[in-house]
Amino acid sequence: MRGYSPNSIRTYQLNLNEALKFIDIQKSEDQKYIINLTPYRVKLITKHKKTIYKKISIIKSFVTYLKDNSIKIELLADESIKLPKTLPKPIPFAYIKEILSKIEQEDKIIILLLYSLGLRICELSNLKKTDIQNDWIYVKGKGNKVRQIPLLPQIKNEVLNYLNDNYKKVYIFEKNNKKLNENQLRYRVNKIFKEIGLKVTPHQLRHSFATDLLNSGARITDVSQLLGHNSLESTQIYTELSSLVKIKNYQKSHPLCGESNEFL
Repeated sequence: MRGYSPNSIRTYQLNLNEALKFIDIQKSEDQKYIINLTPYRVKLITKHKKTIYKKISIIKSFVTYLKDNSIKIELLADESIKLPKTLPKPIPFAYIKEILSKIEQEDKIIILLLYSLGLRICELSNLKKTDIQNDWIYVKGKGNKVRQIPLLPQIKNEVLNYLNDNYKKVYIFEKNNKKLNENQLRYRVNKIFKEIGLKVTPHQLRHSFATDLLNSGARITDVSQLLGHNSLESTQIYTELSSLVKIKNYQKSHPLCGESNEFL
C-alpha cells in the first residue's frame, strides 16, 4: 500500500512474527482486542534503544492499520523510547573527488548518481535507462512518488557513455540480465571507499548531497523536494549540520577566534 521495497516488507513481517511470540493478547467483553506489549518489552530490554524504538513503532503502525480497518483494538505499554538526537555524517567532498579519480567506469557511475542526485539505495537499484529524459532523471521514491531531479551535463555525459557501452540493459545497473539489488550496490560502495581507508555507506552520500547543497546556499524547500521528503521536518536536520559547519569555519577564519589575541 505504501510502496515499500521488498526488503522493508520482509523486515516488517519478521518483526511482527517475533512480537506475536511474546505479546499478551486478550479479548474484552465488548469484543475489543487488548494487546499488552509488556512481556515483549521485557524481552527487548537488553537491545539498543534504536532497535527497541523501531520494533515498537512497527507494532504501533500495524495496530493503526487494524483500527483503520474497523477492528476494535487497544494497545498497552506502547510508550515510545526517547532517542538521542544524532546528526547525519556526510563525506567530505575531497574524499569523494579522490575516489572518483581512482575507480572504474561502473563504480564511478554508482558514486556519481548517489552523490549528485541524493538517491536512496533502493532508488538507485530501481533506476532504468528510460528514467533519463533530456536533462532530467525521474526517480520513484517512497510511496511510489515520482520526483524529477536535474541531471548535470557532465554527469549526464558520463552516464550516457556508460549506457552506450551497455546498450542491452533495461536497468542502469545489471548483472546477468538482472538489476543489482540494494545489498549488491551497498557492498560495492563499501568496497570502493575501503580502498582509501574509509567506511562509507550509500546513505552517507545522500547526506553529503543535502549538506553540500545547503552549505552552498540552496533553499531548504528545494533540497527537501530533491530528496523526496514528505515534509521540511525531515530536511531540517541538515540545516543544523550546516550551521555547525558555518560556526566551525567562522572560528577558523575570524581574527578574534585566533589563539593569540593580546587585547583580550
